[in-house]
Amino acid sequence: MARSPRRDLLAGLTVAIVALPLALGFGVSSGLGAEAGLATAVVAGALAALFGGSNIQVSGPTGAMTVVLVPIVAQYGPGGVLAVGLMAGVLLIGLALLRAGQYMRYVPAPVVEGFTLGIACVIGLQQMPNALGVAKPEGEQVLPVAWRAVTEFVAFPNWTAIGLSAGVAALMLAGARWKPTIPFSIVAVIAATVIAQVFRLDEAAPIGDLPSGLPAPSLAFLNASEFGSLLAPAVAVAALAALESLLSATVADGMTVGQQHDPDKELFGQGIANLAAPLFGGVPATAAIARTAVNVRSGASSRLAALTHAAVLAVIVFAAAPLVSKIPLAALAGVLLATAIRMVEVGSLKAMAKATRSDAVVLVLTAAATLILDLVYAVIIGLVVAGALALKAVAGQARMEQVDFRPDLPGEHSEEEHALLAEHIVAYRIDGPLFFVGAHRFLLELSEVADVKVLILRMARVTTLDATGALVLKDAVEKLHRRGIAVMTSGIRPGQRQALDAVGALDLLRLEGREYATTPEAIAGARKHLEQAGLLPRTHPRPHRIRKAAR
Repeated sequence: MARSPRRDLLAGLTVAIVALPLALGFGVSSGLGAEAGLATAVVAGALAALFGGSNIQVSGPTGAMTVVLVPIVAQYGPGGVLAVGLMAGVLLIGLALLRAGQYMRYVPAPVVEGFTLGIACVIGLQQMPNALGVAKPEGEQVLPVAWRAVTEFVAFPNWTAIGLSAGVAALMLAGARWKPTIPFSIVAVIAATVIAQVFRLDEAAPIGDLPSGLPAPSLAFLNASEFGSLLAPAVAVAALAALESLLSATVADGMTVGQQHDPDKELFGQGIANLAAPLFGGVPATAAIARTAVNVRSGASSRLAALTHAAVLAVIVFAAAPLVSKIPLAALAGVLLATAIRMVEVGSLKAMAKATRSDAVVLVLTAAATLILDLVYAVIIGLVVAGALALKAVAGQARMEQVDFRPDLPGEHSEEEHALLAEHIVAYRIDGPLFFVGAHRFLLELSEVADVKVLILRMARVTTLDATGALVLKDAVEKLHRRGIAVMTSGIRPGQRQALDAVGALDLLRLEGREYATTPEAIAGARKHLEQAGLLPRTHPRPHRIRKAAR
């Protein structure tokens, strides 16, 4: 994409118009007020654009972060949230220095989709008090709080608030289908504000007074005695900021040609942003997928667009605070309700649900955990379940089967010799991973080998071997040895030797000279063993060439 300063400036202006009601709404939802959302959008938006790893990403307050912040505000107050943001910034810089950004690619798609669905549900439920025009009930759990708000509305209905919120949400959703290029969020908010002022709708509570500018930077909120108790929330905030920012950057890369983000630099930029935002009273920030998408679709190609977005919002903070303060809270609730609905990609959810049963389970479980527990626990649960199901699937692919060793038999032999050798030698080939999930069934199979004198394990096709697999192999060799069965191996790869040596699995084989590079060599060794045991007649060595390719 060719760089064009004019297009970047226009894209930044467009994003600022979209971001204004979202910044106000997420600030109010977090519990720190609209001014906190604006401060975050200005300060974090500018610093993340300057120091981040993506040229086209837009950062600020987000719904996902708000979900995490609400219980922190309830427990520790506004000062606790600011301290958590500062600590999260330090943690994000630490993750960047550890080069942890590269691991984002390992998050499975069903976890991301379930996470997004759960966030959308939580954001929508969080808006119930403001959308219904009732005071926010006490509590941290979003479901009980939303239910109490509904019951209070039924007892004392506020039709003005619900009318404004429903009207704003409907206009945004319908407008997005009709003219996607028009920022209907700001159009709807302006219309709702004008209606509330012209008709003097006292039941439509406004945002309230906003400061005309950013406050002076301060660390007055820090309380060293609380650091220990705030560490866990800070880890949750840092984890969410990292996950959402890197996910947003990946999505942005996919929407453009030639753009590629640096994940570790992105973490560093988000760390700087979260270090600075609390100094000005801002909530913890992260990259915003929706605003980034608007930025890309508006033609942005450089950091100038995101910087312009922050600059425009700063001008609004300084010049238009009295006007912004008159926006009804119900209108902002309508903006966030529409945002939550638009976050749900029905097509993607259907695709994930139909892909495999495991994908459907991970998606539903992650979404439910997001709604019932919190976002970080939800991602952890989703990753653990997805990992367990993946391991189960991989382990199911591993197999061990008895194979005919005749094609690898060195030299020329008569049918009688073939039959005699087959009477005393059996060969097994292990295909796939030999690791902790399914290794013990191999031990059971090997332990039940019929009464033979030599067992050859062909290991060239073992793809993965961990300590459990190595121990299982060692146990099998020792049990067979006690039964008088000689075990010989072929094709052990260099990468597998560390695990085998660590548990002593190769000691007995080396001691008796029963580890071979190829299957033909192992068969020759087996024949020699049988000759020494008097089970085969000694033969003069025949000239032959061992096939090195056979393992």
